Amino acid sequence: MQAAILNQYHKHDVALSITDVPMPTINADQVLVKSLAAGVNPVDNMITRGEVKLIIPYQLPIMAGNEIVGEIVALGANVSGFKKGDRVFARLPLKHPGAFAQFVAIDSHAIAKVPAYLSNEEAAAIPLTALTAMQAFELMDVQPGKKLFISGGTGGFGAMAIPLAKAMGLYVITNGNGRNAERVLALGADEFIDYRKDDYAQKLKNIDYVIDTLGGQETAKQLQILKNGGKLVSLKGMPNSDFAKRMQLPFFKRIIFSLAGKQLDRLAARRQQKYYFIFVHENGQQLQQAADIFAKQQLHPSIEHVYPFSQLNEALQKVDQGHAKGKTVVTFKD
Repeated sequence: MQAAILNQYHKHDVALSITDVPMPTINADQVLVKSLAAGVNPVDNMITRGEVKLIIPYQLPIMAGNEIVGEIVALGANVSGFKKGDRVFARLPLKHPGAFAQFVAIDSHAIAKVPAYLSNEEAAAIPLTALTAMQAFELMDVQPGKKLFISGGTGGFGAMAIPLAKAMGLYVITNGNGRNAERVLALGADEFIDYRKDDYAQKLKNIDYVIDTLGGQETAKQLQILKNGGKLVSLKGMPNSDFAKRMQLPFFKRIIFSLAGKQLDRLAARRQQKYYFIFVHENGQQLQQAADIFAKQQLHPSIEHVYPFSQLNEALQKVDQGHAKGKTVVTFKD
């Protein structure tokens, strides 16, 4: 079969080597999936550049790719709840990527069944983003009736997180370019703030939960709108000691991340707030929960570009340019 291989880290080149490799074998707890489509994400390029080495020290070469949809063609002896022919999707386990391949062996705890109404391309756009939202909600232990602010919620993350948050009974506020207001409100947001007209930090206070998609100086700014005891999860901020513990990283890395996130931790502690950094991990149960919510509401993720697997490197370059209006996906054809 063919697979995309990362042979060495490279700061200035995100291209992968597409080559023939042996078919994967599965153990008793895995399924073998024939790939149908794979999501292409910024994290794929971050891995190629070596930007996540401190979090996950991959032993190169490795098969690349983190987000997959495919058809089960074989099951391990211990796998239950799935059968051959099932269409499944997953955020692959952190230590075992390999979505950019014609066949993938996946731990069964990482997979969920794809809702029938979704195309392969749409399904490939869901796992990473949906799991990020679900894991943020879990970290903050969100409760119905509370207020959640999602910064920059007009992109792909907001399109997933807003309906999931509403399904959990949260009051959702977000901000972004005003031309996206109608679309975001249609997803269920209760309030929309046009950043060109209003500063969210001036309009909001006593917010229970924040999901920060912006990072930089905006992270500290968003702590200011939280109530005393409020909680913030950042997708773009600095890793901290709490993150290192949750990831069960070695002692020396815990020291590094403790220092990196020290300023934000101190800011949060002044008002008994909690600051979390998140790096999304596999969880089939959470993904199935999200998929069931999407199926109930018949949600369709936005797809911007679809490439054949043979043009994967073009897809990686497209994602590297940023400013995406929707997901980039590669498809696998017989």
